[in-house]
Amino acid sequence: MSEQPSEALVRLAHEYSISTEHWSSSGELVHVSAKTLLGVLAALGVDASTPAKVDQALAYRTDERWRRTLPPVVVLTAGKTARLPVHVAHGDPVMCWVELAEESGAVRVDLVQADVATKPRKVDGRLVRRASFDLPDDLPLGWHEIRAQGPSAQARATLVVVPHHLELPEPVADTRVWGMMAQLYSVRSARSWGLGDFSDLAELAEVCGRFGADFLLINPVHAAEPVPPVTPSPYLPVTRRFVNPMYIRVEDIRETAYLSSADMALVEWAGEPAQALNTDPGPIDRDVVWTAKRAALEVVFTVPRSAARQAAFDRYTAEEGDGLATFAVWCALAEHFAGSRWPAEARDPASAKVAELRETLAARVAFYTWLQWVADEQLAAAQQAAVDAGMVLGIMHDLAVGVHTDGADVWSLGPVLASGATVGAPPDMYNQQGQDWTQPPWHPEELARAGYGPYRDMLRTVLRHAGAVRIDHVLGLFRLWWIPSGNRPADGAYVRYDHDAMVGILMLEAQRAGVVVIGEDLGTVEPWVCDYLTERGILGTGVLWFENDGSHPRPPEQWRRGQLASVTTHDLPPTAGYLAGEHVALRERLGLLTEPVQAVRARAAAEREAVLRTLRQRGLINDGASERAIVEAMHRYILATPSVLIGVSLADAVGERRAQNQPGTDEQYPNWKVPLADSVGDLVSVEDLGRNPRLVSLTRVMNGG
Repeated sequence: MSEQPSEALVRLAHEYSISTEHWSSSGELVHVSAKTLLGVLAALGVDASTPAKVDQALAYRTDERWRRTLPPVVVLTAGKTARLPVHVAHGDPVMCWVELAEESGAVRVDLVQADVATKPRKVDGRLVRRASFDLPDDLPLGWHEIRAQGPSAQARATLVVVPHHLELPEPVADTRVWGMMAQLYSVRSARSWGLGDFSDLAELAEVCGRFGADFLLINPVHAAEPVPPVTPSPYLPVTRRFVNPMYIRVEDIRETAYLSSADMALVEWAGEPAQALNTDPGPIDRDVVWTAKRAALEVVFTVPRSAARQAAFDRYTAEEGDGLATFAVWCALAEHFAGSRWPAEARDPASAKVAELRETLAARVAFYTWLQWVADEQLAAAQQAAVDAGMVLGIMHDLAVGVHTDGADVWSLGPVLASGATVGAPPDMYNQQGQDWTQPPWHPEELARAGYGPYRDMLRTVLRHAGAVRIDHVLGLFRLWWIPSGNRPADGAYVRYDHDAMVGILMLEAQRAGVVVIGEDLGTVEPWVCDYLTERGILGTGVLWFENDGSHPRPPEQWRRGQLASVTTHDLPPTAGYLAGEHVALRERLGLLTEPVQAVRARAAAEREAVLRTLRQRGLINDGASERAIVEAMHRYILATPSVLIGVSLADAVGERRAQNQPGTDEQYPNWKVPLADSVGDLVSVEDLGRNPRLVSLTRVMNGG
């Protein structure tokens, strides 16, 4: 097949919101090959393997909307009207109305049919007409239902009314606030079991609040595998809806206090291998940690709960409903089939085999359900501790882009997640071969057919105990880079999503939870996207190393107000390491460069010198300034921006030099396993933070000192 797609294939791709060309990070217009378009279409369930099938798919697509009585879902912005198409047999009458959600009074709102003449269409041998109804502009925010009724119409559809704009809370809107950014697992205390946990999070929030921080941004805490080996990356969870119980502090579960002496000895014995890792400077070993912690949690689970505690547990399970039950079943199955291949019948959640195993494994299902309740309680306590420490926002959670291909979401959500393609990023200056994040993307049409329910449910969990949320790769709400199976990361294409729906639902759930939303909008961004997010009240992201015009840093006065500004990000080495050029040395060592290392080093040196020159010109450093002075000057620089949120990397605050993550690698680098250390490589614990001289000095800068 020719690499250049036919006109018909291009039309078909556009019908399914696939971009057939895009601008590269270097400003070059890139045309997508026919092979890639065929692969993306196949992942969407469209067979375009021959010219005849392309024509057939185009014909089917043309009539598809006319086959449906109602659209699967309608997302309406509050204060705006919309016209609703309703398809019925030609000549048939139809009525249409909205049934409002219970919190709005469960009122029926009859819709008025618009006087719009549309020519009937012959679809599948029958004549279909389109009736148009007007949705009013005064419908309340929330999740409602549209109903259509007539001789040839008995249909329902989800209606979501979303806010037009998210307002910032007063302390943020009126002035601005700063906060810390930390990888929770890397920040251990004397009571940790080998990695930072939710009780460490509460303590860390208290320490940061005492230093004047108003938020604490942490890595995603989505659930990982229930049995080793555990994926290290917090950005590759098995589900984004539920929480990783590895972060539970066993001793802080109320029932632990009621253990018998013998059972308490079992808990202490289980914890010894993990606790021994607290002083180990080597990579964090999640397998040891989770093996120890799960054994201890199983002991605590056997303790009878009081009537009040049981009632709280029952309320939680009722609120989480089938989603939690299904996730717990998946965990039990993953444990049951650990080390072996799942039988085909167990891969279908609705199969008789799964129903049978659910009964057989009922005790394990109950255990994994209980773990989520305990984790939820400890997360709530951490947010309360942050607020009690005086933080304006408290914990800022992070929402990952996607999930593991062999995880719970893929098993339970079925076609809502596409198969045959993974998500990634095209080549750019920092990842010249492109990136494959090995995550299945939302299937845009299946997600709409599900009424965006899985997306809503996921958001509600992430937002429940948060003061703010960072949306990793927020551009994924607009378009995602799909890489068909077997293709290189560079050989992908962008698939567009209904961004009004994706962003609007995020805003609705955030407003209900009282949460500030920050979108990580770095990388190759279409200019209108940032304007759109600003208009909707979603903050962007600014990183000093990326805020430049190609030759020198952008003056702080020209930075956006509506953003979270920082010197660095978790996908770069800490600032001390970046100043030393370690990001280039690391990529060279790992074979990630596609151009001569000398050229990359020269570019990095020029970038570094441009920043230092700018700092000198502004009087923020002198010649020969120390590393610590430079890092503090860079933070003074971003304090001169109008940005409403300023983030400080905890790694920068203590002088850490090692990167937590090197994009584009898997086993080549200990991604997400690096415990927090200072400038000379000594481990830094939660207890050490309050007296760390670099942190004390940098927070003085952040407070205007």
